[in-house]
Amino acid sequence: MLSWEFPPRTVGGIAAHLFNLSRELVKLGVDTHIVTCDFPGAPESEVVNGAHVLRVDSYKTPSPDFATWDSLMNVNMQKETAALISSLSGQVDIIHAHDWLVANAALGLKHVFRIPLAATMHSTEIGRRNGLHTDYERMIHQTENWLAHESWRVVCCSQYMSGQVRWAYGLSRDRVTVIPNGVDVSVYEEEFDRAEFRKRFAWPEEKIVLFVGRLVYEKGVQTLISAIPKVLSRVNAKFVVVGEGGMKDSLMRQVANMRLAHKIMFTGFLDEESLRKLYQIADVCVVPSLYEPFGITALEAMAAKTPLVASNTGGLSEIVEHDKTGTKIFAGNADSVAWGITRVLLDPGYANWIKLNAYQKTLEVYDWAKIAKQTKEYYEQILKEYDGGSWKPT
Repeated sequence: MLSWEFPPRTVGGIAAHLFNLSRELVKLGVDTHIVTCDFPGAPESEVVNGAHVLRVDSYKTPSPDFATWDSLMNVNMQKETAALISSLSGQVDIIHAHDWLVANAALGLKHVFRIPLAATMHSTEIGRRNGLHTDYERMIHQTENWLAHESWRVVCCSQYMSGQVRWAYGLSRDRVTVIPNGVDVSVYEEEFDRAEFRKRFAWPEEKIVLFVGRLVYEKGVQTLISAIPKVLSRVNAKFVVVGEGGMKDSLMRQVANMRLAHKIMFTGFLDEESLRKLYQIADVCVVPSLYEPFGITALEAMAAKTPLVASNTGGLSEIVEHDKTGTKIFAGNADSVAWGITRVLLDPGYANWIKLNAYQKTLEVYDWAKIAKQTKEYYEQILKEYDGGSWKPT
């Protein structure tokens, strides 16, 4: 597997996805190697949950911009992975690329070694940007298109993403496989002093409204902030915003202009342990995304038994069943966001109903062991077609 992020380097949801998926694949007998970017303090190579992790240099060569950095990183990733494949005497069955950032390395390896290429498209540029507006965005789109067409079969995390990928890149239905993301419920079972931990974020009389995600437009945090006055008119609450992103400064200015700085806490990034605890003490978790291929934050809230309010959009629409596993709201509508939050906070019986149903759904549908089994079957289908075709070297 090739990915630009893997713990401890965590940028978005791909790192957690690979960490959990690789662990369960190893349990199923799949010899798994992950090639990713280096990270300060992390070893160049190690075994993590049985998976072999190789971290390649991605920062020593000066890069004037992100596109150049990605291009140079791919050159080094391809070189190091080629050496790895050779050291394994060619006993590599599938190259699995995760998103466009590793596309160049993945495609080069595919053709050098004549190994089938699989790709997981975690999102699309055209979806993230609601269209293609600049040459930079069009470059990313074309790279995604290239990766999709060069892949034996593409994995998408939701039916919504499957439809978007097929539309954006002109793929037939049989070229796309839907395998959802998963969540590990066991990490939310550790006992701790909730009252003491809660003091870090709110007064005892304040309800905690939690947002977790990148502070970028498509995550909808600006809509949540616009909804805060209406929520506070009915409930005494503290809004905790976890994450970093390009909109952070403008969001903090928005809060200051609203004279609500005492009711909103921007935590920046939190370590994994603190974040898990925060999910568990929150009275409601809000996922107000405008665009969401899947919605891993929603799954984490469900696994932590935190009542969920989420936009009725993208992959979130498939995860959240309105009035059963969560409360659906209209994307980009501050009044709807405020309505959803207050509905949960003012009705404890309703909040308990949706959080318990949501937790049960994570066990039945989003268990990583089940998802790894589907992924292994996906690999096996590719290899069956590869072995019976004419592209495989004799």
